[in-house]
Amino acid sequence: MSIGDWFKARESQKYTVSQRSVGTADVPDGVWSKCVECKRIIYQGELIKNLYVCRHCGYHVELTAVQKINMLVDAESFSEIDAGLTAADPLAFTAVKSYEDSITSAKVATGLPEAIITGRASINGYPTVLGAMDFRFIGASMGSVVGEKVARAFELASVEGRAVVLATASGGARMQEGMLSLMQMAKTAAAIERFSREGLPYIAVLTHPTMGGVTASFAGLADVTYAEPGALVGFAGPRVIEQSIRQKLPKGFQRSEFLLRHGMIDGVVPRSELRDRVALTLGYLMHSRCGGSIGADAGKADAAKSGATATKGGEA
Repeated sequence: MSIGDWFKARESQKYTVSQRSVGTADVPDGVWSKCVECKRIIYQGELIKNLYVCRHCGYHVELTAVQKINMLVDAESFSEIDAGLTAADPLAFTAVKSYEDSITSAKVATGLPEAIITGRASINGYPTVLGAMDFRFIGASMGSVVGEKVARAFELASVEGRAVVLATASGGARMQEGMLSLMQMAKTAAAIERFSREGLPYIAVLTHPTMGGVTASFAGLADVTYAEPGALVGFAGPRVIEQSIRQKLPKGFQRSEFLLRHGMIDGVVPRSELRDRVALTLGYLMHSRCGGSIGADAGKADAAKSGATATKGGEA
């Protein structure tokens, strides 16, 4: 056989590749995640250990309400309040789907009754009323239930002499409730005004995104305001503003770092430092405003009494 015949014979042969070699790897779902900022692949276990912050670029992945609570509070100190409050549909609102269907879908998807969880807790021993919002629940929009739970949180804190810490995230007012939603801005602002007369501190932690009526009401009225890196914070969104003024906005406009440079917030705090920063601030404010009468000892007693951590709907 000549060399030419040998090559022709080789070309005519058909080769098959086993299905094993071309099949997908047998990797369970949820083992790997892709950073939306730098597009790098991250091992999920590493991401959880790093408080859902990308180790490559520092991008802060959005947390659920339960994850925020577990990140901030002392172990076994959180006890939920007003858990039974759920939204009604007084306007019988219907768009692409009815408001009632939207609420039902959000409850199934998140395992939560509403867009905010509130409760008693301690942070480094200091007794607080803590609230955390969950953007998965209809964009954490503020309806009558969210406003009521925020107002009740401040009322409870006033009665029991606690600080208030709110971890916010929201797309704004809940349009499906119309004016009933908008009035929550005034209601929460009034509750904060009454609370402030007690000389107790209110700390806001702004997470991505905190927008609309939430920013214009209770999220913007704290004694001390911290924000996570890269969080979008504002009233109208950047695209809406650009379309209205027909100008290009500055780079990083409405991001937490931009707000800090312009004196709108008190600090941009990485998630790994957030609990310690909040605890340090509470320690200073609780002692300076209350003459040291409220502090770690009261918080330890509170933690022993409540004996329940937030575990429903997410992981720490």
